Amino acid sequence: MQAKATARQIRIAPRKARLVIDLIRGKDVGYAIAVLKNTQKAASPIIEKVLKSAIANAEHNYDMDAADLFVEKAYVDEGATLKRFRPRAQGRASKINKRTSHITIIVSEKKEG
Repeated sequence: MQAKATARQIRIAPRKARLVIDLIRGKDVGYAIAVLKNTQKAASPIIEKVLKSAIANAEHNYDMDAADLFVEKAYVDEGATLKRFRPRAQGRASKINKRTSHITIIVSEKKEG
């Protein structure tokens, strides 16, 4: 049984969020939360919130025990890009891409035996 949580259109670049997601993939949820609390990246609190949501979904919707959960899948997809322009020298303008992310975390119970 799997429980899933998704955060969409999060205003952080997917490249930066993937660095943090890679730290918790395949780990126990208790260990993953401890890693996220002690990681000095801007994506850490956002990913921690999604992970806690996935744990709550597992407990409430599927009656799973939080102590037996681990992060089965965790990935970051690219969302819509906000295109902005910044004035430059000699009347020119340069484009700035403000990227967004879709963060998905799937937790499941460990197999006994």
